[in-house]
Formats: sequence, structure tokens, C-alpha cells
Amino acid sequence: MTTSVLATAFGGPEVLSAVESPTPEPGAGEIRIAVRAAGVNPIDHKAFSGLMGADPSGLPKPVGAEVAGVVTAIGAGVDRVAVGDEVIAYPVTGGYSTDVVTAAANAVAKPAAMSWEQAGGLLLTGATAVHALTAAGVKEGETVLIHGASGGVGLPAVQLALGRGATVIATAGPTKHDLLRRLGAIPVEYGDGLADRVRAAAPQGIDAALDLVGTDEAVETSLELVADRRRIVTIAAFGRALDDGITLIGGGPGADPGTEIRSAARTQLTEAFATGRLELFVARTYPLAEAADALRDIQSGHTTGKIVLIP
Repeated sequence: MTTSVLATAFGGPEVLSAVESPTPEPGAGEIRIAVRAAGVNPIDHKAFSGLMGADPSGLPKPVGAEVAGVVTAIGAGVDRVAVGDEVIAYPVTGGYSTDVVTAAANAVAKPAAMSWEQAGGLLLTGATAVHALTAAGVKEGETVLIHGASGGVGLPAVQLALGRGATVIATAGPTKHDLLRRLGAIPVEYGDGLADRVRAAAPQGIDAALDLVGTDEAVETSLELVADRRRIVTIAAFGRALDDGITLIGGGPGADPGTEIRSAARTQLTEAFATGRLELFVARTYPLAEAADALRDIQSGHTTGKIVLIP
């Protein structure tokens, strides 16, 4: 039997329930993964919050888009993955589970040195970071402003931008500044006067900006400092993107899904980790039964790195 956490209604994390069901079997081109870790992301709650529709025919709703685990079964036509392989998979449907079936093409090999907790939280935020940097056109010799630099998307975005040869100005609370400096970024504190502090940190100017928090402050500061609005990329400011002509990426209405970029990012991210160019941070782990508390934790907006479920 498989244990899965499902949304049984539309609402807050309290609508999540653990249910038992027969262990799924993979179809043609699919694999089954015994989940060792599942990433928790803000989009997980948005999917059942009602903000993206509340059709009752879609209930109960599976939750979770990324996992890491061991392949326990393969379907017809699968030859790139074998039973017993340790893999990371994204996207998946219903990642908050002890077992997941997904297309074999969605899985990549887990580097041996990567912990299950790190692997479970790598691909969604990492692929988002790659997509954001690509959409903003960040390249060597430029300066990029990253809002929310100590979060799940922010930390890989900082490191990948530095890997491209860019200078990174990173907004975060003061307690996160030492970590960001260690990674090679120039931290600045958010709040009143942010634009002036960024100017002081980057007198050469800002070429591009990544808004990874969705606040008016992040958008307005970026608009003030970046000449080309198309090089301001947001993953959360849906209304502002339309109104202000900045670039929206991800799964929201009108957003660029970046399907090919995110697909290619899977191997880019595992290779970056394996070669020491990407450090992964796990803020906390929760047992599968405490998925609601894990979502509440990530909604606080104050985590450093990823929240991960351990079935």
C-alpha cells in the first residue's frame, strides 16, 4: 500500500489528509519511485488554495511536484532507468507520497554525494533559478539584483549567477548576510531605502533583477534601477507583471513556463552540484504526516533554503 497526502477540499494546509491506496504500477514509458524525500514549495499550496480554481470535481487533489527516491518498477519501453537506481524526479504529480509514478524522462540520476534531503528539494527551485537567470539574460560582467536571495530559489540563483560571471547584489534580512557573503554575493537589507543601498553597493548600476518574493518593494526597486523592464523577472508578482511590463515566469496566468529550459536544467543542476559549483541548503525536514505544518513553515517566508518531507 501507498500513503499519500491529498487535499480533500480547497483551503489552507488544514485540508490535507493522509490516505492509503494500492501501490501504483507504471505504464509504458513510466517508472515507480519509492520516495525518500519530497520537496515542499509555495506552489504546492496554491494548487489547492482556490486561487487557481476550485472545481470540486478535481478533489481529492494530489500535492507535490518533486521527489527523490529509489526506482522500484519500470514500465514498457523504459531503458534509461533501472530498478534500484537512485533518482531525482521533477515534475511529478502527488509527490507528497511514499510511492510516485512518473515519466522516466522526468528523472535524473542522484549524485552519490547528495543527501536524500538535498535531492528532494533540488529540482523545482533550482530549475526556477535557471529559468529566471536565462529569462533575464544574465551574463558575464553584468550585475544582477536578486530579491529574496536566501530563499529556496534565491540561494541557487545567487550561486548560478556567480557561476555565469555576474556580480550579485542580494537582498535578505541581516541574519542571512554572512551566508550570502560566503557564497560570493554582496548582501543588502530590504526595507525602506532599499534602492539607495543597492546603488551604494553597485555604483556600476544594475543590469537585471530577479524578483523571487513578489512584493511591491522588490518590483518598484527593480523598476527604479533596471533600464530594460524585460530584464526584470518575477516568479510571484502576477498583477505587477502585466501592469508594468516585466517578465513573469512559472505556472501563473500569462507566465512563460520555460518548459525546455527547466527540462534541460535537471542535468545542469546535478552536474553543478557534483562539480562543487552548487551548494544545497535544507532548512528543515518534516515527516509526511506533518505536511500541513511544513507548508505553514514555508509560508512564513523566513526559511533559509528548502523545506523537505521525509516519508
